Amino acid sequence: MPHPSPPEPVSVSLLAMPQSTPAALYGLYEVFASVGVAWCELTGEPPAGPRMEVAIVSATGEPYLCPLGTPIAPQASLGTVTRTDLIVIADLALPAGCDPRGRWPDETAWIRAQFAAGATVASVCTGAILLADTGLLDGGEATSHWSVVPLFREHYARVRLRPERILVRNGADQRLVTGGGAAAWEDLALYLIARFSAPAEAVRIAKLFQFGDRSEGQLLYAARLPARRHDDAVIARCQGWIAEHYALDNPVARLVAESGLAERTFARRFQAATGYAPVEYVQTLRIEEAKQLLESTTEPVDLVAQRVGYADPTFFRKLFKRRTGVTPARYRQRFQGIGQPSDG
Repeated sequence: MPHPSPPEPVSVSLLAMPQSTPAALYGLYEVFASVGVAWCELTGEPPAGPRMEVAIVSATGEPYLCPLGTPIAPQASLGTVTRTDLIVIADLALPAGCDPRGRWPDETAWIRAQFAAGATVASVCTGAILLADTGLLDGGEATSHWSVVPLFREHYARVRLRPERILVRNGADQRLVTGGGAAAWEDLALYLIARFSAPAEAVRIAKLFQFGDRSEGQLLYAARLPARRHDDAVIARCQGWIAEHYALDNPVARLVAESGLAERTFARRFQAATGYAPVEYVQTLRIEEAKQLLESTTEPVDLVAQRVGYADPTFFRKLFKRRTGVTPARYRQRFQGIGQPSDG
């Protein structure tokens, strides 16, 4: 049976302006370009959703220096991008007291045309000023950096600014999305990845880049790395078997029986082939499956423990915390809501 064709990538245009600053612009580029690629290369797992094909776009496509002196190297001009799924406007460095109205006629016309053709348009921080200048936000809500509230009130009174929010989605089809302060590009990126690729891809990106509160350490972000390659056919067969039966009672004893080897011989060959002791290997499989259940379901923790093979939920909680640094409940709290903002 032929393999199904991979889904078409999502086209993403990062709009670079003369006033754009580099952190969010290049951060978004790296994050979007990693969707459906980086996690797969690291773990061997297949993509959870479409890739994102990202390009930095400017009016002329010519390289220039941003206000901080950092080189910006666009990959396309407005005239060469005739269709895109998603436009993201990075934050803008504007002088205090400026009047931005009508300042970017080519960019605002291009944004309006792409929006009319079905594109979603998002902004980071003060990039909402450019989005407001298109008129697309008129009559709706938006958020931006707190420092530009007076500017919005003076020049874009038809936009209901909500600076207390991190993300605001506007319109019946929610194709206008604004993010708050400069660092809110991380929240915006995860939301857009969940929306355009898959929620699981947003979780993967959050883990890869360690987005969010890192005060609890790195272990909760870690993924199971693929076992090293080897030529031991018996152990390979056992690995395939345990991948389907890890939740059974006495899994290591069952593995030994499956191998047909003496217990000590099996343990030695398994460690040599995989780099894991058999019990550690089984625990890793179980904890990774538990993570998936915690991320994607609302099942009680005790039921999650049972489903991955632990009849004693207290032991499961202790093992989970030892392996991830946090309790199962805390892990769920950290990752289940990624890409699903509740504030607008």
